[in-house]
Amino acid sequence: MRRALFVLALVFFASAATAQVAPTQSELAAYDGLHAAAARGDVAAIERLVKDGADKEAVDARQRTPLHVAAFQKRHEAARALMRLGADPNRLEIDRYDIVTIASVANDVPMLKIALEGGGNPRAITSRYDGTALIAAAHLGHAEVVRTLIAAKAPLDHVNNLGWTALIESIVLGDGGRNHTDTLRALVEAGANVNLADRSGTTPLGLARGRGYTEMVAILEKAGGK
Repeated sequence: MRRALFVLALVFFASAATAQVAPTQSELAAYDGLHAAAARGDVAAIERLVKDGADKEAVDARQRTPLHVAAFQKRHEAARALMRLGADPNRLEIDRYDIVTIASVANDVPMLKIALEGGGNPRAITSRYDGTALIAAAHLGHAEVVRTLIAAKAPLDHVNNLGWTALIESIVLGDGGRNHTDTLRALVEAGANVNLADRSGTTPLGLARGRGYTEMVAILEKAGGK
């Protein structure tokens, strides 16, 4: 069972790394209208096009709106302008990602804060894994993103369709290094359930011990992990 879960973790890590599909160079070159303005971060063009009646929710072949494109391209002011003009921050693209999750995976804290300020939902269920932005960030060890989402009241103990919480993912998909340990610490300090087990019945403490992640083990033991 442990070997099967380890293989599953490797498969998940590989697939999650490519789950979000940013616009390709050919797609960027082919964009026009609001998609093109968002891609290049042209706020003046965005404002002019919206005033002239451009559809803020128009989508490309992968259901990406101009706001998704701005998030993928890290065009912060373009994203801010689009939301100010009424673009939906909680719209999902074809792989079920919103801009909060896109920014979280990219470790783009400024974009994440803009998304949240613009009405992005930190509690949204996103991706093919029925996860959350917090789980995605914990998986990658993006500790500042995790802290930002915690402050925004993201659900600490949501379980995705693999049976994992953000806390578990910081262990099973982490490397035990500083970033994932800081992520785990932030989740524990925020009140995440340290004894919520995976589908095999193994607790976070058991998972950390099994991987030899001594600092994580110490944090979990201090928090009452069993």
